[in-house]
Amino acid sequence: MTSYDDRFFSVRNTTRMALCIALICVSAYIAIPVPFMAPLTMQTFVMCLAALVLTPRQTAVVLIGYTLIGAIGLPVFAGGVGGLGIIMGPRGGFFIGFLVAYTLMSLLKGHTPSFARYAVVGALISVPITYLFATLWLTILFGDKFVGISAAFMALVQFIPGDLIKAVAAAALGATLNRRLQFL
Repeated sequence: MTSYDDRFFSVRNTTRMALCIALICVSAYIAIPVPFMAPLTMQTFVMCLAALVLTPRQTAVVLIGYTLIGAIGLPVFAGGVGGLGIIMGPRGGFFIGFLVAYTLMSLLKGHTPSFARYAVVGALISVPITYLFATLWLTILFGDKFVGISAAFMALVQFIPGDLIKAVAAAALGATLNRRLQFL
């Protein structure tokens, strides 16, 4: 018999998922200027953190919910924009990548909070998978304008160091939160 809190749509689980969606929406507005690079938003940091504190199924629901909120036109994507045109444009591969990468990250994080495991899963799963989908999307979308898949990847490579740093930072916070939340 499952307890009330173990059910997927319990008040606690629904609140956690809604809070994660809200944090992702807000984090898209937080941008850190970086010299010689595009600004880093905190969006991927929060997505990593959500993947570490939620189950894989909850993580998928959060990322689908976030994408749908933006798709209907609410300005929740990076840069304060929204709409189906953003999803179907050059950024579209990121949305697919986020769903696959962070759901897989949540699946592979293990059951015991561990900074090292979280950091490795974040750096070796979430970042490469996200950029694989983003690169493939750009290649499909602009195949005739890019030389090939390597040129599409080179257009995105500037974002990878920041996302690696955010994955490790999210691992530190995620491990701490999960240790503390075990007792609630």
